[in-house]
Amino acid sequence: MKILANGKFTGWHMTAILVSFFAIVMAVNFYMARMALGTFGGTVVDNSYVASQNYNRWLAEGDKQDGLGWAVNAVLTADRFVVIDVQKDGRPLRGATAIGDAVHPLGRAVDQPLAFEATPDGKLVSTTALPVGRWNVQISVRQSADIYKFVEQLQ
Repeated sequence: MKILANGKFTGWHMTAILVSFFAIVMAVNFYMARMALGTFGGTVVDNSYVASQNYNRWLAEGDKQDGLGWAVNAVLTADRFVVIDVQKDGRPLRGATAIGDAVHPLGRAVDQPLAFEATPDGKLVSTTALPVGRWNVQISVRQSADIYKFVEQLQ
């Protein structure tokens, strides 16, 4: 099987191989960069130095929150209202209030502020329904001076 017509491998052949190789590598790199930029909607932390300075405080707040003994669960109803069930020792926590935001995971939709009203069974229900789609719900539940913060992904 003869690959070269005259049987000689010349500089033109090597040039064609190198140009083809780098053209393929560059095409793949440009494609991957375009896909990465098109699918990542933001940053995890705006300033990593400031985040590192707050890390120990965040750990202490987490330990304090765990010490409350609250079991908090958020679900989305069929008509897209957020329902928060806050329990302590297996019973509904009375007198709790909550506020929050629904944030699109990729930042492609406007954040939705959430306000909650208490129901007779002790649950908290959002006053507005969420638009269709997946949402990261960032909620802060408060009772007196105790605060419980959490993030739940709802769809």
